[in-house]
Amino acid sequence: MKPRAEFSVSDDHKGSAPSHEPMQGARKSGREVLISGCGIGGLAAALAIAATGAKVRVFEKRKDPSEEGAGIQIGPNGTRILQDLGVADALREHVAIPEALQVFEGRSGSRLNAMPLGPWLADRHGAPYWVLHRIDLHKALREKAEQHPSITLQLGVAITDAKTTADGIEIFSDGQLVGTGNLLVAADGLRSTLRQKLFDAGELKYTGKSAARTVIARSEVPDGIPKDDVAIWLAPEGHVVHYPVRQGRELAIVVIRNTTTPDEGWATQVEPEWVLSAVAGFANPVRQLISASSDWRKWALFGTPAFRTWRNGRIVLLGDAAHPILPFFAQGAVLALEDAHVLAKELASQSEIESALEAYSRARLPRATTVQNASKRNGEIYHMSQPMSLARNMTLRLAPPKQLMARYDWLYGWR
Repeated sequence: MKPRAEFSVSDDHKGSAPSHEPMQGARKSGREVLISGCGIGGLAAALAIAATGAKVRVFEKRKDPSEEGAGIQIGPNGTRILQDLGVADALREHVAIPEALQVFEGRSGSRLNAMPLGPWLADRHGAPYWVLHRIDLHKALREKAEQHPSITLQLGVAITDAKTTADGIEIFSDGQLVGTGNLLVAADGLRSTLRQKLFDAGELKYTGKSAARTVIARSEVPDGIPKDDVAIWLAPEGHVVHYPVRQGRELAIVVIRNTTTPDEGWATQVEPEWVLSAVAGFANPVRQLISASSDWRKWALFGTPAFRTWRNGRIVLLGDAAHPILPFFAQGAVLALEDAHVLAKELASQSEIESALEAYSRARLPRATTVQNASKRNGEIYHMSQPMSLARNMTLRLAPPKQLMARYDWLYGWR
């Protein structure tokens, strides 16, 4: 197992760990900010906005909003924000820092490329590439929010409607008024009730693919499987991704496969045979890896609805509610962290709430759309059939690894 690497940030971020004091330039206007959703995006927004001097109330429909899921990848554009939110120290004991992203041809098992992560990427962008368990990230954010004197979490309250008034915003749960404030952040996830009710957005469209996830102990990983790096195995019928979590003590695994009908949930239990059938044509080490777990959960993958704006009066969308993204770019949670950072920055710098929310929407929508499109394109590349897959494989084999990774400077270098 690799030793734990320290968090490294560029000079302009060193020593910038936040406190409970308002951020520089914040307007102490006594704003009351309401947030619907206690996931990664909602909690990050609560912490970032509270740092501007506002009071924040977070509403969550679940009485026990423990995060589900398995692994999560956070690139430098996200780990910088986790440092700013004050949760990096709490996460150091839970993360792994992979040295490379290894790409394999799934059927033959041959390695196509190994693009650098680790120190190379951290030096290039001033922050590391982390892989960790979603539960550990959510716990760190929640504990930080619970400790903050300006943040209140209200659990078991589902926000089903909202209305902008002359004085601010009113929020409702099944027709009953449950809160008032100056603005509402709708961070209520992929199937956002508030997006569906209050925004002119298209319907989610099923992609014909589903994903299954699990986590296994490092000791159960078979020979021929990288244990300390991010690895992806490509094939026309789907692909497999895995990477270490919890400082390399466990391996998170995701399998993408074609399916005819979608599931509604995020954690539908599925028989191992369902997952094994997806990798029937893969190299033996991959089949052995998938056979190592009997506890799999699946969820359906949906395409993104069309948006013109993320703002409706004093209501704004954030995270998956604003930009559902296919999991082919490891950026879903990171985009939510970016959203939280930009929203707090605009609220701190502008006296007019509507202007701040409009500036946030204008800034974030193009960025999120670009990442969504890149993720969709990645999926198409991963699942190419012959002869296109032969050209893809040759390109990956011949391309210099650092040159390939440098193509993502626009993504990881975001500030």
